[in-house]
Formats: sequence, structure tokens, C-alpha cells
Amino acid sequence: MTTTSPQGRTELLRPDGSPVRVLVVDDEQSITELLSMALRYEGWRIRSEADGQGAVRAAREFRPDAVVLNMMLPDMDGLSVLGRLRREQQDMPVLFLTARDAVEDRIAGLTAGGDDYVTKPFSLEEVVARLRGLIRRSGATDRRPQSMLVVGDLTLDEDSHDVTRAGVDIHLTATEFELLRYLMRNPRRVLSKAQILDRVWSYDFGGQANIVELYISYLRRKIDAGREPMIHTRRGAGYLIKPAVS
Repeated sequence: MTTTSPQGRTELLRPDGSPVRVLVVDDEQSITELLSMALRYEGWRIRSEADGQGAVRAAREFRPDAVVLNMMLPDMDGLSVLGRLRREQQDMPVLFLTARDAVEDRIAGLTAGGDDYVTKPFSLEEVVARLRGLIRRSGATDRRPQSMLVVGDLTLDEDSHDVTRAGVDIHLTATEFELLRYLMRNPRRVLSKAQILDRVWSYDFGGQANIVELYISYLRRKIDAGREPMIHTRRGAGYLIKPAVS
């Protein structure tokens, strides 16, 4: 599934509308911090580990959609880690990261089942671009029709304008639908009143920004009434939607 961010980037999302998950495995803290920062900017959830044992454990718990894996780790080499990861998730794409650029090293990594290979020093933009390509090709974000937005048990069909929660139909006005669609295109992201006004109403209401509060309250009555809440307020920042806590 994909959405378009307010900055114009096409975002990758899991089929349930949650952020893509990437596991970064490298024993150099400066590298994991840089990569994590760049990948979080994409709106993805990141977990980092410094050794092979931690990587295997994290993959089992975190269930990442892709892994950035250093070829050389303190406790085992990247090929051994890859073998253990593949036993857990056969189709999970793995991008090798290494300081070695010999042809035989690349061949060994790709032959062992790695999906791509980047050598140090590397460009953060290149790593992000390669990961996006691997995640798209793996199909991890493309298991539902593009017209369908899904967050938890809430679904919105952009073509038919049907909205359901836990299989129950929800009837919305045109403005309520546009507001919900904007929230669901940006799950777990706090959207300010100014952003919502610009996207849903297409112009600035100035002193009438409380219209956002009013329509959020309308949505809550229809989406959250009698259920675990999905629409949340971040005081002083804005609003967000995320799957209900079960």
C-alpha cells in the first residue's frame, strides 16, 4: 500500500496501514544512528541491533519488512545471520552493508540469498532508494487494492466511499469522508489543524480553525462510539489515527 505525504513523497505502508518496519544490524553505532534517522524520516519504524544474535532475536520479535545487514559482526558473519533469518522469514528482503567491495564478497552475499549489496562509505539516499525498491518488489506493501485504506479494523474505499469498522458500515458526510481519508492516509502521524485545513478545506479558515475540532468530534461519534478509540488528540500539536489498543 502507498500514500502520498504532505511533503510529496510516496510512502510505503503495510497492508494494515501501519508503517513499514526495517531492522538495521551493524556494530558501528554511528552507522546505525545515521541509518535509523534517515529511515525514520521515511515514516518507517526502525529497530537496530549490534550483533548477529540480537538480529535473529529482533527479527523474530519485530517481524521486519526488510533488513539492512552488515557482513561483518562481532559474534558471527552476515552470511550466517542471513541463513538464520531466512529460516524465520523466507521472503524478507536483505540489503548487505559492508566495507569490503571485492567481487567475490558480493557474489557470496547474493548467492547466499541476499537481495542487494551496498559498500561503505555509502550514500544514505542510495540505501533508502534500494530499500524502497526491495520492499516494493517483495510485495510486503501491495496486498490490497490501491483504493482501499486500512487502519486496524477500520477500512475506507476511496472508489466506492464505503467505510466500515469491524465490518459495520459507517455513513459519513462528504467532508467527514475527506477528513477521515486524510487521517487514514497518514496513520500514526500527528496532523496539525493548519495541515488539515489546507488539505480538507483547501484554504485557511483563519480564526475559524475550530471547525477542525468540530469535525473531529463528528468523526469520533461515528468511528469511536462504543469502541476502543482510534482518533487521538495531541494537545498543542494536532490529531492522529492509529489502530485501537485491543
